[in-house]
Amino acid sequence: MKDFINDNYIENILAQAKNTDAKHIREIIDKSYELKGLSPEEVAILLQTEDNELIGEILQAAHKIKKDIYGNRLVLFAPLYIANHCTNNCLYCGFRRDNKELNRVALTMEQIKNEVKVLEREGHKRLLMLCGEHPERSSLEYFIEAIETAYSVKTEKGGEIRRINVEIAPLEVNKYRKLKKTGIGTVVLFQETYHHETYKIMHPGGPKKDYTWRLTAMHRAQEGGVDDVGIGALFGLYDYKFEVMGLLLHALQLEKDCGVGPHTISIPRLEPAFNAPAAIKPSNPVSDHDFKKLVAIIRMAVPYTGMILSTRETPELRDEVFALGISQISAGSRTNPGGYQENSSDAFRAAQFNLGDTRTLDEVILDITERSHIPSFCTACYRLGRTGKDFMDLAKPGLIQKFCQTNAVFTFKEYLLDYASPVTREAGEKLIKKMLNKTFKTKRKKMVSDRLQKIEEGTRDVYI
Repeated sequence: MKDFINDNYIENILAQAKNTDAKHIREIIDKSYELKGLSPEEVAILLQTEDNELIGEILQAAHKIKKDIYGNRLVLFAPLYIANHCTNNCLYCGFRRDNKELNRVALTMEQIKNEVKVLEREGHKRLLMLCGEHPERSSLEYFIEAIETAYSVKTEKGGEIRRINVEIAPLEVNKYRKLKKTGIGTVVLFQETYHHETYKIMHPGGPKKDYTWRLTAMHRAQEGGVDDVGIGALFGLYDYKFEVMGLLLHALQLEKDCGVGPHTISIPRLEPAFNAPAAIKPSNPVSDHDFKKLVAIIRMAVPYTGMILSTRETPELRDEVFALGISQISAGSRTNPGGYQENSSDAFRAAQFNLGDTRTLDEVILDITERSHIPSFCTACYRLGRTGKDFMDLAKPGLIQKFCQTNAVFTFKEYLLDYASPVTREAGEKLIKKMLNKTFKTKRKKMVSDRLQKIEEGTRDVYI
């Protein structure tokens, strides 16, 4: 495939969008409530909006759209780094090839089992597995063996990993087919920056230098049978407005060519990383104000797409943006291979980047529960075939919520019974009771109540 990102086009529509009158901006905001997305030109106008009153209206629209599509649920997962060997030399990453002081690690299968045991005993059911790009220490064969190993781990109280999503370097179509056979869910890949010159500067060495090969990877993944793909940009490398436009154009191209847009969009901000010069002082830092704005605009532009927020952000900011469009979050994360088994002061020397939210899974769950978000460990859609176009057909009109809300309650009930601290369990039971009384209609309420009782009696992995 050819490169489909045109820098001049993006710069031109952003320039033309400046000084748009308030009436037209409000017309775009009103259009977003239809849940059909926005055009690049409309998104450019919202990005160039600086009036605080209008930005407030943008945030309100995003809040309603998120509620209409996904309800109040937040899916939780943990990243599992299995190796940090890398042949790339990305200037913003602690794993980069020239970081000679990094403790290089490639976990054995036994070590991966032990990592997964720790995560299962905390209550995790979903993982994002990832590693550096290295032909020997992080080969596809090694990665596949690691996936199969993680799926094989079972612990007490029904502990198991029910779905593994992966973040892996670009592959050829036949290798995506091989990866798909392991039972993975979503394949995730960040372009990092969509700006060509910045991309060239930030990737001075290694296979990642090839902008187009990376850009078209999600097309090859779908050709290789992967139903759900995820894209993302690392905000702070270049102007955030340009990056949002790049993400939108990428999403539109995927939908045009493959019939299905991205299942998820990730929005990490650049954080300090060990011996990573571009991460120490970002050239294009994104303020909290602008970060909330871009989250809201992405939600309005592609309302059907899940949005992922990592533990790069502080607890305070995470709390603020949950309601603006976020549907998936990591919790209790470690970014160094083997990090879930160790808490040494030297761990940062093996990590990809610094964390902003270091709370435990239970602490995060208590916090979001008290804010009336329903924590979810659901993997039902993957296992029932509600993926790819089938998922989008439900997500676009907001119908997916009837499954999401219900399955979130079931998985949350499991967590409360098996892993929660007493204070979290008390808060969680109150929230479930509140949802039964206010969220579910009579027929659905009885079904949910009956299945919750079965979970109370010992049944696990209940979903619709």
